[in-house]
Amino acid sequence: MAAIAAFAAGLAWSTAVFLSAVSTVVVPRGVPVRLTRIVFLTMRRFFEFRSRFADTYEERDRGMALYAPLTLIVLPVVWLALTLVGFTAMFWALGVQPLRTAFVTSGSSLLTLGFLRAPDLPTTVLAFAEAVLGLILLALLITYLPSMYGAFSRREHSVALVTILAGSPPTPAEMLSRFQAIKGLDQMEMDVWRPWLDWFVDIEETHTSFAGLPFFRSPQPERSWIIAAGVVLDTASIYASTLDVARSPSAELCVRGGYLALRRIADFYDIPYDPSPSPGDPISISREEYDAVYDHLAAAGLPLRGDRDQAWRDFSGWRVNYDTVLVIMAGFVMAPYAPWISDRSPALRHRPPVRGMRRRRP
Repeated sequence: MAAIAAFAAGLAWSTAVFLSAVSTVVVPRGVPVRLTRIVFLTMRRFFEFRSRFADTYEERDRGMALYAPLTLIVLPVVWLALTLVGFTAMFWALGVQPLRTAFVTSGSSLLTLGFLRAPDLPTTVLAFAEAVLGLILLALLITYLPSMYGAFSRREHSVALVTILAGSPPTPAEMLSRFQAIKGLDQMEMDVWRPWLDWFVDIEETHTSFAGLPFFRSPQPERSWIIAAGVVLDTASIYASTLDVARSPSAELCVRGGYLALRRIADFYDIPYDPSPSPGDPISISREEYDAVYDHLAAAGLPLRGDRDQAWRDFSGWRVNYDTVLVIMAGFVMAPYAPWISDRSPALRHRPPVRGMRRRRP
């Protein structure tokens, strides 16, 4: 009876591990996987503890740059280790005893080392099955990485463009001022709104299908995909609410595509937010901060709506759709400093002061 229970438990255990790997790597939709989440959270705690000893943001960024790649290496090791445990129970149930011998037989089969042969036909079949399963798990990771790095490359191309267009750290006021001076605001239709709508659609799919991708940091420490997303969303919101220009459906669709993408990613990581905010709900941007940007744009010669109060209400009505997820996710991925985004995230506000990192004034 004990042997039957051990075999059933080992089979269920190994099946659950295999399905976890398939859901993480193969299933095209974003499926939250408990085992994958446990591995990522465990590694995250280790890196957060390690980052407490960093004196500057640059040191913290260098440390966190290893988080996602190293976790992806640890993940298949966890899959293989748990599969080893499950098959050890099944070998023991089929008569490979003592437990140490069952463990060695399982390891030899899983890693295709072949230094210990199975004693009979049932255990030989089990050894073949474990060897095939081990090869599948490794093959899944090998095919997974090129796809993920391809998505990373596409993402970072647009992130780098934001730095060119909006400065470092990027701001919506800088982006609008530069377009006005260099190309003209009408060029934002083709150069910003439409390409970034496609970008938001892409990250919604890739950042939920590839669990580790949101944590892959940009090649330059001052860049971040979430910062770039926030700057484009704020720029589009200001364009739709504050500038005295012809209405741009593409800018408004860019905002909608952006906040829907961020919400889908937030859903995948269980980040809370209000799915149906009211236009009058409070946002993390104060009226004084908005007025400072309004004055900056006026000084730069951009056409602005005369009713500043209505412009503020319209901007707030756009920003409220993505304000919470943007701010929380900036802390979630430990984004670099950027006004209106990471400078007010809970993770940054509750972090001890660090040299080299600018803080938002209370």
